Amino acid sequence: MLNRAQVNVLLLALCQALAATAVTLLFTVGTLVGYSLATDKSLATFPVSLLHIAIMAATIPASLIMKRTGRQKGFIIGSLIGIIGAGLSVQSIFMNHFWLFCLGTFCIGSFSSFSWYYRFAAADASTEAFRPKAVSLVMSGGVIAAFLAPTLATWAKDWFTPYEFAGSITVIVGLQLIAIALLFNVHIPPAADTNQTTIGRPLTTIAQQPVFAVAVLGSMLGYGVMSFVMTSTPIAMQELDYSFPDIAAVIRWHVLGMFAPSFITGALIARFGSLNIIFTGIMLNLLCSAIALSGTTFPYFAIALLFLGIGWNFMFIGSTTLLTQTYKPAEKAKAQATHDFCTFGFVAFCSLMSGQLLYHFNWNWINALAIALIGMALAANLWLRYRQNQHMTLLK
Repeated sequence: MLNRAQVNVLLLALCQALAATAVTLLFTVGTLVGYSLATDKSLATFPVSLLHIAIMAATIPASLIMKRTGRQKGFIIGSLIGIIGAGLSVQSIFMNHFWLFCLGTFCIGSFSSFSWYYRFAAADASTEAFRPKAVSLVMSGGVIAAFLAPTLATWAKDWFTPYEFAGSITVIVGLQLIAIALLFNVHIPPAADTNQTTIGRPLTTIAQQPVFAVAVLGSMLGYGVMSFVMTSTPIAMQELDYSFPDIAAVIRWHVLGMFAPSFITGALIARFGSLNIIFTGIMLNLLCSAIALSGTTFPYFAIALLFLGIGWNFMFIGSTTLLTQTYKPAEKAKAQATHDFCTFGFVAFCSLMSGQLLYHFNWNWINALAIALIGMALAANLWLRYRQNQHMTLLK
């Protein structure tokens, strides 16, 4: 028999799965819709770029809203914003209006910023002993999304023929209506007051630490390259005359690679260290681009995107863990905010440039530039290793 805390966590995990499915579904069809609606085809990835910008811009407002209204009402507000965004996106397809679609994706991105807090809500709703399992259970929603989102996108694609993908995006409305129904049964205790009287060191002092710089670069470049390659993949495959089910299958393998390793990434970091896991993620990203440059048949796309997802997981979680070594408790908020602002800002830039480069050049250029960007992360990783080894030598 489940107790109240376990029921809360189970419901939050389901809500996280629904949110991840909605956002993954938009990633699956968003660039294709943008390509069909945009007069200037180089702007095809701009709607997805706006989604990332919205996540960056709305993260702090979402936190403030939930602090004022409580987690439950805050999540419901977020789901309502997602429903509005999906509605605008569907209407934009009916009207053949590119900029209305951009507004819709911005709203869905704002909703996504609320969903990032499900894991913290699970921690608030759990006992101390159950907390690690609770957070892991909530994050497992990404694995569910890997299978559910592409399937739903394909199933609903032609609901409103000839308005392709309008049905796929309509599914987001249904997903969030289900989430709202679940949220009415969630009872989350108010978060403890964590106000600190100590302000800690200035941000400039924190940012000057080599470990901080490498951690932020790891997240920026790992997440940015993932977005850069993943955003352009549906258009690249469409131009090669792949069917939408094939495109959706590649995205499924990619998202599975992004989230499935999360169950063991923490243990791997504990055993081998953050820098080694980041380095492994870098190697997987380089392998992704090498495979993508080697061929354009379906297995090349699927395997490359799978490695891209796993590489993102190792680089992002490894870099986030490395970041925790650079600040004291009183400095946590500003250090993490700086990290997230830089990361999501760069992700938005990469997703936008992805469309520009694919339109003016080709798929090989995308992967060649991805290698160059990941090479910067590799150089930073090796530089920090050298500094640490020099420091240990001096201590002997």
